[in-house]
Amino acid sequence: MELNSNCISHTQTLEFKDLSTKPPPQPPPEIEKKKYVLHSEKENYDFVAYRSTRKPTNVLESTGHLIKGCLGGGILGIHEAYMKCGLWTSLIVTIVFGFYITYCVHILVKSAQMLYKRLHIPEMSYPDVAEASLEVGPFPKLRKYSKWFRYAVDITICIDLFGACCVYQIIIAKTIKQLAMNSTEVPAEDLNYLRLYIFALLVPILLLCMITTLKYLAPFTLIADVFIVACVIATVYYSLREAPNISEVPSWKGVIGFFEFCGIVVFSMEGIGVSLPIENNMKDPKKFPLVLCGGMSVVVSFLILVGFFGYWGFGENSRSPVTLNFPPDVFPTILKCLMAVMIFVTFALNFWAPFNLVWHYVSRKHDPKRYWLWERVYRAIFIVVITAIAIAFPNIGNLMGLLGAFCLSNMGFIFPAIIELLVVWENPGLGRYKWRLWKNVFVLIVGVLLFVAGTYSNAKGLIANL
Repeated sequence: MELNSNCISHTQTLEFKDLSTKPPPQPPPEIEKKKYVLHSEKENYDFVAYRSTRKPTNVLESTGHLIKGCLGGGILGIHEAYMKCGLWTSLIVTIVFGFYITYCVHILVKSAQMLYKRLHIPEMSYPDVAEASLEVGPFPKLRKYSKWFRYAVDITICIDLFGACCVYQIIIAKTIKQLAMNSTEVPAEDLNYLRLYIFALLVPILLLCMITTLKYLAPFTLIADVFIVACVIATVYYSLREAPNISEVPSWKGVIGFFEFCGIVVFSMEGIGVSLPIENNMKDPKKFPLVLCGGMSVVVSFLILVGFFGYWGFGENSRSPVTLNFPPDVFPTILKCLMAVMIFVTFALNFWAPFNLVWHYVSRKHDPKRYWLWERVYRAIFIVVITAIAIAFPNIGNLMGLLGAFCLSNMGFIFPAIIELLVVWENPGLGRYKWRLWKNVFVLIVGVLLFVAGTYSNAKGLIANL
């Protein structure tokens, strides 16, 4: 972000009639280096009027973008999470997390809009909001760490999105493997064969991710959304064909399975990373709560349909992705092929966002004339690392759970709670009985609990399958 145009420049030259008069003292260095400058909120800054968006989205379009941003590969493995936790417990916790995540996205966007008015900035990204909230926050001693807060958000986003690429690569490999074997049976030594299929995908994915222009890939997201809807409908249909008496399905499994489930369900529905870009592009950002409620209702409903019916119908032998549980008929086979192709193409889209974030930092070390070469070198390095991680940990359920617990507990719960506290601490204040403080402390406790317990249980599951 650039300094606001209303700021006074400290480089102006001043004329003095009396040469013996000393010039006024210069402000200390830390003031000059400030990235964000507070303004009076009484000035009624209209941040929407200063936005440069050429084609802003309405409420319906923004809702569609939010649904697309939240639903991804996670929905194809949510039934396995239900299997780890138990049918009815999982159903209730999915609804609870739906409300919880929706609220955390709301407080993040609300805090961002308060900062727009205070800083006279029309739009900000998640890292921008994190940095600004600490830099202009109520604790002067902490302001020097604002850059580190930004870096923490950047790193967490990168780990989450690169990790999602690992999940997609495993899904593609498992689907291709089943189609090649032409069987729904999975032998005991399946893991090593799966690793070979993941390795075989290295070159095709490497070539795909050399595409650096997003416009060639974006249309495929719409087609992928259609296939996800078809997958949800097919899951309900085929599971009901095989579903036992619902009373025979366990309602609760155990504590370890519960925390593994929490990580996966958070990974599957978390949309905190796309919330601010969507809000920044809206024609009327004040209607974002409508977008959030509508979009998250659809996301939670889809997850419940796949998770509940997938576990009920396919039972304890269900596998991820959910399409592997479909019978070897013509339509399910075609659906599996199309899903594999779409996930393969959208892999590059999911890779594009975190890589651009990394490239923003590493490109500074290279000659701009050689960017075309170094960008492709770094892309190749990251694809090799992603493939190596997928080969080492080809367990979709625990990998999604680890990403949800480690990354999204921070991005979705801990960081938004800290940001809101920094923004409201002085104005409008903590409220009667400091209710805003205790509310965010509760959000922080839940986030930390999920981070510790979810990370431990899912990491243990990944290591056990090495």
